Amino acid sequence: MKGKAVPFAFSLGVLALDQILKGLVVARLSLGQSIPLIPGFLYLSRVHNTGSAFGLMGGRNYFLASIAALIALGMGWGLWRGIFPGRWGKVGGSLVLGGALGNLLDRVLRGYVVDYVDFRFFPAFNLADAAVVVGAAAMAVAFLWGKE
Repeated sequence: MKGKAVPFAFSLGVLALDQILKGLVVARLSLGQSIPLIPGFLYLSRVHNTGSAFGLMGGRNYFLASIAALIALGMGWGLWRGIFPGRWGKVGGSLVLGGALGNLLDRVLRGYVVDYVDFRFFPAFNLADAAVVVGAAAMAVAFLWGKE
């Protein structure tokens, strides 16, 4: 049981940090407001996204929430059953689970996802989005190149 709890604790940490950052953005920035962190390159911006990645399928919040819930259930099941190989598989699964839960919580409680990392040459995103992408990459490495 103890070993099975670690990936879930890591996922909860990702979820908590994601929600704290989104809460700070919502509390301190008005919708559409941007603060340059590295002028001309990186901005902290408050964006409400009702779509998926790149704003695709905008306005389909219930559908996207259902997809996020299915992904979270699948990742949770996979972590519990131990199907992800090695350390990288577990880390990747934990990141995807935490990110999926972070954006699912936004969709359920707010009706949209709060994005805030804005490079201007790429659609705005948040910690949950980054966790899903990095986690999926870590899982791919684990499945393709071995257990460790």
